[in-house]
Amino acid sequence: MELGLGGCVALITGASRGIGRATARAFVREGARVALCARTAAPLEALAAQLRAEGGEVLTAVADVGREGEVEALVNLAMARWGRLDVLVNNAGGPAPGGFEEIAEADWRAAFDLSVLGVARAVRASLPPLRASGRGRVINVLSTSVKEPQDGMLLSNSLRSAVAGLAKTLSRELGAQRITVNNVCPGHVLTGRLKEVAAYRAARGPYDAQAAVAAIPLRRLGSADEVASLITYLASSGAAYITGATIPVDGGATASLT
Repeated sequence: MELGLGGCVALITGASRGIGRATARAFVREGARVALCARTAAPLEALAAQLRAEGGEVLTAVADVGREGEVEALVNLAMARWGRLDVLVNNAGGPAPGGFEEIAEADWRAAFDLSVLGVARAVRASLPPLRASGRGRVINVLSTSVKEPQDGMLLSNSLRSAVAGLAKTLSRELGAQRITVNNVCPGHVLTGRLKEVAAYRAARGPYDAQAAVAAIPLRRLGSADEVASLITYLASSGAAYITGATIPVDGGATASLT
């Protein structure tokens, strides 16, 4: 399927591993140019070298989207290099697992800066070029916790749901400017995040990983590439009439109807 992404510019946060890495590779395969950031230089530059070897046009910056000014600087770099920005993929790492009594106020503040303010800052910085693009896309990588809250995931349940509310509001405010805003919600996808959550649960009581997989209707874990496929589709010309949507990629595991 031709996605019509050739020549577009996509900015992807949290791009050095997992879903962000797979998304960067998927955009390059479609002919898009990519501006990538992550908090650690080595894996980010390794990815960039691989993408350039495959013919991709890549710009990188070490940045923590939870800090004011850092994602804004990447937007400015992309504009200086290419003069346009068509797609923003917000894919910062998820908040640490934990229940209410385990989470200190400092944890709340750090998670809010990363998960909520980081998205708001990236959107604010990207709005002028997305508006000028005439086909702007904002795609937030969240979690199925916004559809069905998960035990031991208080920060994710709370703050990712705030981003889902932000995205729905933005979809209504920005629709007349031909900017779509959607959320992609991975479930049991084989990434470092899944391993982190599984380790947290195993440390606090009996945890049967095989039973968790068996509870997924498709009876398997998902892959980062499968999530990236939905992200690139939402960025495509074919998805121009999809906005305000929150879409699980979870093998059918989420029980919620909405």
